[in-house]
Amino acid sequence: MADKAVTIRTRKFMTNRLLSRKQFVIDVLHPGRANVSKAELKEKLARMYEVKDPNAIFVFKFRTHFGGGKSTGFGLIYDSVENAKKFEPKYRLIRVICQFILVNYNCICSLVYILVFVFSS
Repeated sequence: MADKAVTIRTRKFMTNRLLSRKQFVIDVLHPGRANVSKAELKEKLARMYEVKDPNAIFVFKFRTHFGGGKSTGFGLIYDSVENAKKFEPKYRLIRVICQFILVNYNCICSLVYILVFVFSS
């Protein structure tokens, strides 16, 4: 499915120095596809904004418009992963970690270890 064209446009772009991040609304045009995965969006945003570590990018609240072909959501790019861990809500950090584990390792033991790490910091 990755062979279909996907266009990403950002709007309402703002640099938030207090939270050490860039924040924006993302419009994704994906004709012929049901939706675009968040991992693919993070990869494309990392290339667009020349981010060194894609783990500092968070995308969420995506809604597909009626009729398909267009989705809208929010994006945050933190200056560093440490700032992301400091300012992002815990549930969003856990969500990203769980997706990473399910895709790469598929192991419950790793999930418990990571959850302990997130809540200990």
